[in-house]
Amino acid sequence: MATGTLIAESLRLGTDLGELALRVSRIQRFEARSAIAAQARIWTLLTFEADDSMVTELSNQLSRVLDEPGWYVDMRTTDETLIIFPHLVFRYRRGDAEGRRAAE
Repeated sequence: MATGTLIAESLRLGTDLGELALRVSRIQRFEARSAIAAQARIWTLLTFEADDSMVTELSNQLSRVLDEPGWYVDMRTTDETLIIFPHLVFRYRRGDAEGRRAAE
C-alpha cells in the first residue's frame, strides 16, 4: 500500500482527479508559515493511500497537474520513496542517499 500527502492548493486550477483510485485517510488545514510568496498561506493536506499497482500511473498523473513554483507530492511504498514535482518524478529505494540527494 502506497501512502502520500497532497496539498490541495498545489493543484492547477481546473484539475479533476476524479478518476484516481485514492483513499483519503486524513484531511488537515493550517496556516503554512514556510510558504513562498507565490503559494497560498492556508494549506489543506490530504493524506492518501493507493494500491502499489497504481503508483507509477498516479505519480505520472500528479506530475501533470501540480502547479508551479515549489509544489510537490511525497509518496511512499514499502520499498520506495517518490517525490513528485510538476512534470518530474524522482523515485528511489528507501535508504538510497544518492536518490534522496537527487530529489532534493
